[in-house]
Amino acid sequence: MNKKVLILDDDMDILQICSIVLKKKGFDVSTLNNSHQVVDRVRNLQPDVILMDNWIPGPGGIEATKELKNTTDLQGIPVIFFSANSNVTQLAKEAHADYFLQKPFDIIELEAIVQVAINQPVPEV
Repeated sequence: MNKKVLILDDDMDILQICSIVLKKKGFDVSTLNNSHQVVDRVRNLQPDVILMDNWIPGPGGIEATKELKNTTDLQGIPVIFFSANSNVTQLAKEAHADYFLQKPFDIIELEAIVQVAINQPVPEV
């Protein structure tokens, strides 16, 4: 069974590019363009890893990630916080995300961090 990736971002180009890249790597990809009712939606989708944008409509990336990390049955899902914000490292820490990815990012970086987050070996480049 393919691993599931959930991407939360309001930028349709980012959603499309990430979806194409990750689907080509064999992942099942779901996307959301806001963070409203994030706990219920994540529970419903049961992803293996989540990519969470910082500036997303709804409570936003930080609060949505905190909600997930404070929900017992969802807190084990790795969250990769990604943002064009220059302090993405600090934002990811504040959100209690497991990983971070600075936008703009290289496709190889995206593939690698998703694979690391779901405990798959990273291929040699």
